[in-house]
Order: sequence, then structure tokens, then C-alpha cells
Amino acid sequence: MGLVIFPGATAVSGLSVYPWQAEDGRRGGSPHVHLTCTEAYITVSGSGSLQTLSAQGLQEYPLIPGSVVWFGPGTIHRAVNGTSLRVIVVMQNSGLPEAGDAVLTYPSHILADPVEYRRTRKPRERRDLAVRGFLELVRDPGALPKFYQQAAELVADRLDDWEKRWEDGPLEAVRQTQRHLNSLRSGNVDYLMESEVEVAQAPAQRTYGMCGMLDKYAL
Repeated sequence: MGLVIFPGATAVSGLSVYPWQAEDGRRGGSPHVHLTCTEAYITVSGSGSLQTLSAQGLQEYPLIPGSVVWFGPGTIHRAVNGTSLRVIVVMQNSGLPEAGDAVLTYPSHILADPVEYRRTRKPRERRDLAVRGFLELVRDPGALPKFYQQAAELVADRLDDWEKRWEDGPLEAVRQTQRHLNSLRSGNVDYLMESEVEVAQAPAQRTYGMCGMLDKYAL
């Protein structure tokens, strides 16, 4: 993180959604859920959709250039590739998803075994397992509370780390705004003389993400 905190201490990535076909005939990424983070998709090019599963049931939202879709913690989501779908992802609480706040919808017996869940798998195998578990949840919505409980248990040992990252990033951004408001109330504008500009270059390499190939910006 630079001297100037990126707006809202969010994270931004470019995402090219996987073109791989899954067992239900749809092409796309790995269904998963975030437990503390809101996420947004801004469609840049191509077309597709976002499948979501929550207490509101299974829903699907078209993704076309210019569309913006966002969703809160607990929304299981799956990016579906229609034609060369590319989106910009804006993620709340920068650093938390990378630190484990992203749980794949593996079948229940894998979620129940932390060692098996965390076993290294190739991206396509990981996607296929997540789709299998996702389809099980679609067929049996009553299993959703159990999935959430298993997801929470998988990350229980990471909460202290998450809280530290949150304090150093998003919470610090809020505190900074409070300091600025306090300065303005007192007629002190000295902090405005400290304004700087930060620049992030396009990532040199793409990485395999949950939903597709990622251009992850260092912000």
C-alpha cells in the first residue's frame, strides 16, 4: 500500500473469466463465498452472467459492457463466460480475500476436512469440485446454513490476521478521513499540502484466480 491509501482501501483486479466448460454445460469459474467482503464486477468486454446463491435462492444477472453488479458477504457467486468475458473486480477489505476470505463450494465432505480442503489442486480440478458442490447446494438449499458453518470453521484460525489487515487498511482509511474532518473543523488545512499521487503499473503476469486469469494490481 502506498503513502496515499487507495480509495476505500479496496483492491482492484482485471479478470478474464475461464472458458472451461463444467459438468452442467456452463463455462466459467469456481463458485465461492466471501465471509467479510463485498465485491463488485464492472463488465469491460465480452458477455456472460453472474450466478448467485444465497438465502434469496438461485439468481442470475447478465454481464454486458458497462454493467455493474455487487454483492455482500454470504453470496455464493459464480462467473459464467458467454463470450470472452472480461470484468474489473473491486474488492472490499484489500488483502483479506488473499488471506483466506474466499471459501470454495467444495462438496461437504471436503469442507469438513481442512487438510483435504487446502490440498493443492490444479485450477481446473479446483473449479470442477467447486461447481459440483455448488450444484449440490442448488438442489438442496436447506444445506446452505451447514455450508456457511463449515466455511466459518475453515477460516476460524485466520481471524486475528484478518483483523490486523483490516485495522491497517480499511479502518486506517476511515480514521484518516476522521482526522481530515477534525482538521477542517479547527480551520487547519496543513494536511492538504501533503497531497501526493500514486501510480500502479499493469501487472507483468497474470495469475490463476478462482474465477479466471487475474491481473492483480499492487495498490
